[in-house]
Amino acid sequence: MLTAPPTPFQPNINDFIARLEQGQALLHDSPENVIEVVGVLKSYGIVLDAYSRNLIYIANHQFLRLFPFFKYVNGDRSLPRLLKHWWHDRINYEYAEYCMKAMFWHGGGRLDTFLDTPEFATLAAAAIQARWHGNPAMLTLHKLFPDYLPEQVRQLCYYSALGQFWRVMSDIFIDLSDAYDRGEIHTIPDVVALILNGLVADASRPITYQVELRGQTYDLLPPSQGLTFLMDTAVPYVEAVFFRGTPFPGTISYNAQAYQIPQDQGQFAYGALYADPLPIGGSGIPPTLLMQDMRHYLPDYLHAIYRDRLRQEDDLRVQICESFQKSMFCVTTAAIQGLAPHPFSTTDPTEKAANHAYLKGWLRRLQESRLSRVA
Repeated sequence: MLTAPPTPFQPNINDFIARLEQGQALLHDSPENVIEVVGVLKSYGIVLDAYSRNLIYIANHQFLRLFPFFKYVNGDRSLPRLLKHWWHDRINYEYAEYCMKAMFWHGGGRLDTFLDTPEFATLAAAAIQARWHGNPAMLTLHKLFPDYLPEQVRQLCYYSALGQFWRVMSDIFIDLSDAYDRGEIHTIPDVVALILNGLVADASRPITYQVELRGQTYDLLPPSQGLTFLMDTAVPYVEAVFFRGTPFPGTISYNAQAYQIPQDQGQFAYGALYADPLPIGGSGIPPTLLMQDMRHYLPDYLHAIYRDRLRQEDDLRVQICESFQKSMFCVTTAAIQGLAPHPFSTTDPTEKAANHAYLKGWLRRLQESRLSRVA
């Protein structure tokens, strides 16, 4: 059966499948790509460390605060810290919340399933009662609107879970940078292998969440649920943030009559692998916050590459975004390899056929992404 050739911006699925089956990555292996990916992931790792700490701080210390004015200062309310915060001389933690809300909204995995169970409802109710013990106004409000506070508790579970996920990813990306500095990373497959090893090493790491209220600890994501890093945070994160995302305000109409946003969440394609870098720097574009954070921590060798390009630093955020997308295709490659039904080195025809079908499913989803532009 004849098929139409791919457009200039549509990848040839079979070429990428063959590349993956041969142990290569979605991203083309070149010295400049290695420098860009390692450099931008070093910066990203530093930023993720800050994002992770803040999300976990909010989950643990801002539990059901109605007006969390100081949630971004991590408990430091000194005047110098507040002045830096108000002057926006700080990490943009709003982007971390954007990713958290994307995960919360899209759901998926056992974490999402557990938050809709009667067991979680019982745990949340106990924590709500402890939080507002002795406050008849809030307890009355809870009786009048019984779904409001449990929904806030569900969201706080995602704060904690994403913070724990990013804690691992930050360490992996910093380890990658350290390995590169030691001369151990030479190719894009080397990058993918280190990320994959990190994912596998922490695959079974427990994801739990407890909050302390009035001297007593309340389980909200109890260890008995067996939630783990890889399947219950990493995979839903890839789905929600890499693939689906949310439409950027100002670039697309939210008017239902305009039909610019799919009615089915499964058809969303606004994630990091699809986003056009050119709007980066514009008002209302959430990744602008991330690129602004990352520009402060660029290693000198990557900053030098950006300065040598045509626009030098005039479009620095766009260049960082393009490098970031390259790095995310490396992370996606590691996820694809880690979740494959069989090792790609297998010689068994049945296993190879299963792997081929598995890869075809991934590449179909990536067909409309920016893969052909960056790979």
